[in-house]
Amino acid sequence: MAQADLHAAVLDWYGRVARDLPWRRTRDPYAILVSEVMLQQTQVARVVPRYEAWLDRWPDDASLAAAPTAEVLAAWVGLGYNSRAVRLQEACRVVARDGWPRTAAGLRALPGVGPYTAAAVASFAFGEQVAAVDTNVRRVAQRLGRGEPEALLPPGRAADWNQAMMELGATVCRARDAACDGCPVAKRCASAGRVQIAPRARGGTRERFEDTNRWARGRIVEALAAGGPLPAMDPQRLRRALDGLVRDGLVVRDGDDVRLP
Repeated sequence: MAQADLHAAVLDWYGRVARDLPWRRTRDPYAILVSEVMLQQTQVARVVPRYEAWLDRWPDDASLAAAPTAEVLAAWVGLGYNSRAVRLQEACRVVARDGWPRTAAGLRALPGVGPYTAAAVASFAFGEQVAAVDTNVRRVAQRLGRGEPEALLPPGRAADWNQAMMELGATVCRARDAACDGCPVAKRCASAGRVQIAPRARGGTRERFEDTNRWARGRIVEALAAGGPLPAMDPQRLRRALDGLVRDGLVVRDGDDVRLP
């Protein structure tokens, strides 16, 4: 299959089956950045209502930049990795002061914005011809056997192509359950029908989420956001989690007083 045929097949498929997600209906860089940060390691179904509520409360970068950080953290509770909320607000403070960078390279300079997020915002909001390469996109490209994702970009269609490749990886060319029968390019895919799935690691005991430091940190932020006392847990575990939260700027400690910033 020629490259142009590959592009046509994937883009036509995406045009027919794409999920109607709210961040796909806008070119506002702020709204797109919010969605990309929220979607990091969080399922789409959980993000949609939180994303819409967030934009109702803080509709633009200036309003988020001016918000009390404690309120921002409280609104983020349940999405995980609370430091993302702080970095998002920091990025919006830079933008509110200096304006939006319009390239992936410029966006990389914003707090908390990595290569993928920068490319996603640059292509979706500003039309830059750049590949947004997340785990799904890289997996699809590797299975197709067509080289690196950057080499697959169709001329002038980066935004649509990035969305289509993400959709294909999320819904069809999945990591552990490739649905090759539903793939628009299965007939010309190097891996069709014989995708190699790496076996899950065996042996040892997998740590429960409730036993992790991340869980303890999340419970502390949730308790402080609700205006209640610190959660009951082992004193050493509580101290270790608090020390990390203070170090990351997510909690302020003043003597015995502990609060959100």
